[in-house]
Amino acid sequence: MKPVLKIFKSQLDVAEKLASRICSVIEKNNSKSGKTFIAVSGGNTPKILFNVLAEEYREKISWNNTIFFWVDERCVPPEDRDSNYGMTKKFLFDKIDIPEDNIHRVRGENIPEKETVRYTAEIDGLLKFRNKYPNFDLMIMGIGTDGHTASIFPDELQLLKSEKVCAVAVHPQSGQKRVTLTGKVINNSDNVFFLIIGEDKAKVVADIIKQKKNFKKYPTANIEPVNGTYEWYLDTSASKLI
Repeated sequence: MKPVLKIFKSQLDVAEKLASRICSVIEKNNSKSGKTFIAVSGGNTPKILFNVLAEEYREKISWNNTIFFWVDERCVPPEDRDSNYGMTKKFLFDKIDIPEDNIHRVRGENIPEKETVRYTAEIDGLLKFRNKYPNFDLMIMGIGTDGHTASIFPDELQLLKSEKVCAVAVHPQSGQKRVTLTGKVINNSDNVFFLIIGEDKAKVVADIIKQKKNFKKYPTANIEPVNGTYEWYLDTSASKLI
């Protein structure tokens, strides 16, 4: 299943279009079920999106009914500069009115193997299930220059087929441990949106979209939502080789 490509001129255009799309999904879902369960990614790329959501959608989105989880997290304390939760708090949560109980972070300061068990139980206790796995309403993902997504790296493709909800991953260069959702949970979501900006992503984007030889070695190429909407939001720099 190839994603639907949404290409815009600038990074800000991409962020604004994706923010609008997220708002529409939340509004539609909240009107049906009352709550939207969303998992977000970290790193630098989502900062521009979170800024737009905080500035333009502070009053437009029903944050009281929006429940946040994380696609992945670095195993560091929340105040560490590497913390995905810390970045989201700074760029989004500190700027909007959202109940603290709506925020379900990965406790990166915990022992990673124990945290996967605790976080799995927290997810299982709050989300509805489909196909024997938790069913998120919305996931906001990213892609690395090596083709990784979540914290599923090219040398850990087995996490795409893991029976677990959460697993421990290891960054191949730094050796840093991560807690990540697995491929079956990601592919079980109702909506999977990728935010992809920057020229450094152009080659891996082209390899995956054009399905070049061995493209499945990229974890992102194995994201194929079984029942959901799948969309990539790119700027012209990231899409220039397509």
